[in-house]
Amino acid sequence: MATSSADATIPIGMFFEDYDTELASTRKLLERFPDEHADWKPHEKSTTLAQLATHVAELPQFGAAIATKPEWVIGVDNFTRVKGRTRDEILAIHDRSAEIGREALASLDLASLEHEWKMRKGDMVFINGRRGPLLRRMLFSHIAHHRGQLSVYYRMLGVPVPGMYGASADEK
Repeated sequence: MATSSADATIPIGMFFEDYDTELASTRKLLERFPDEHADWKPHEKSTTLAQLATHVAELPQFGAAIATKPEWVIGVDNFTRVKGRTRDEILAIHDRSAEIGREALASLDLASLEHEWKMRKGDMVFINGRRGPLLRRMLFSHIAHHRGQLSVYYRMLGVPVPGMYGASADEK
């Protein structure tokens, strides 16, 4: 289907209709963040609970970078990482990041979803591909992956895990 210049801006719901639903599930998980376990980690090679939860909270900003920049050059385009340590700080990071991502996705046009995007450091390319599929993978799939990790941390700490796609064992 051809697109005219009158169709230049696409509504977020056309390709990313699950954005708000996915981020509502993410927020529900972050709302259970136990401040008293912020420094806990299940293994010496793992990140702390606070680091993982903060990463989950800020990932929509990474989606915004994919949506708005032609590439991400590590060491040049780094964004300032925020360190959340409490439930309230992590929720604030999530809410701000979700809005940044929402605005970036809403600004896309159909043609820009086909543009190549890459993340590199110097000549070393880490990620390369069409913007649309990369947004799905690096925004939605990446968040779901880390939400899964976070839910395992919670389970190990005895924190009730909310359902993401229906009731969890803690909600039955």
